[in-house]
Amino acid sequence: MKYRIALAFGLATLSAQALAASPCLQKQQDIQREISYAEKHQNQHRIDGLNKALREVKDNCSDSRLRADHKKKIAEQKDEIAERRQDLAEAKEKGDAEKISKRERKLSEAQSELKKLESRTY
Repeated sequence: MKYRIALAFGLATLSAQALAASPCLQKQQDIQREISYAEKHQNQHRIDGLNKALREVKDNCSDSRLRADHKKKIAEQKDEIAERRQDLAEAKEKGDAEKISKRERKLSEAQSELKKLESRTY
């Protein structure tokens, strides 16, 4: 257990520049941090699952694939925003205040999700 905590702290001290350069390293660090949280709360089921995820990341992670997947998610989110805008325009044409409010909320949520995706460094 002390080894895992030491490893987590070691990974946490890596420079931000090194992490920005390698999304796979960043992903490994995130999983390692989650493992340390699970250890603090003695959640063995979560620890086992996270250790499996960490092994899979170490064995199969590819920076280029992560970047491509991230770009795909951003494109899909932009498509969703376009669809939400169309839904809002249709609701405004009909003049239904309840539907307009609902569509505006859904558009806002989609835009917020896009900002969150774009803020990630992949």
